[in-house]
Amino acid sequence: MSLLIKICGLKTPDMIDAALEAGVDLIGFVHFARSPRHLDLSDIGRLIRYVDGRAETVILTVNPDEDLLDHLLALDPDYIQLHGQETVERVAHIKERGVKVIKALAIGDQEDLAKVPRYADKADLLILDAKAPENAAHPGGNGEVFDWTLLKALDPDIKFMLSGGLTIDNVEQAIRDVQPFGLDLSSGVEVRKGEKDAGLIKEFMRRARA
Repeated sequence: MSLLIKICGLKTPDMIDAALEAGVDLIGFVHFARSPRHLDLSDIGRLIRYVDGRAETVILTVNPDEDLLDHLLALDPDYIQLHGQETVERVAHIKERGVKVIKALAIGDQEDLAKVPRYADKADLLILDAKAPENAAHPGGNGEVFDWTLLKALDPDIKFMLSGGLTIDNVEQAIRDVQPFGLDLSSGVEVRKGEKDAGLIKEFMRRARA
């Protein structure tokens, strides 16, 4: 099966086009006010319509309440990505609303792996991301790489997308050493925080697909 690749935090039609032309599978939009990649719901809805089925769409959010969830679902994304402290029960509840769920889990040490199998039973996709520093303003997209050797202790049957600090310089090593089901990136194809670059997207995809 081909490596599944998601780029998160896209904000403009031009960058969506660049990602689609490069062969990205999942297009992610961020709705989290403290993120430099944050978009209003109206903008996300407009961009989902722009994608128009050419790739699957994802809305990333953090600990959404029911009111926010209603608004997100009204935009008709393919996935809701949960990047906070959502419980296994919360993941199951959101799936019952009729949308696929991606759950991101922060990995910093061996203890963090214990929760992975529980979420793997409920979420449609898992993202294993670097644990954010204590003073970080947001839980992901910080450009940090975690110790990939920790993942050797995971059940090999658990499929996951690798995230955290992926760039054109380390993507080939990540695929070779970790052998993930997919890759999730954001800051690694930015020239400035929150600003994607078409050339970096193209080169990342070229190296990843090679």
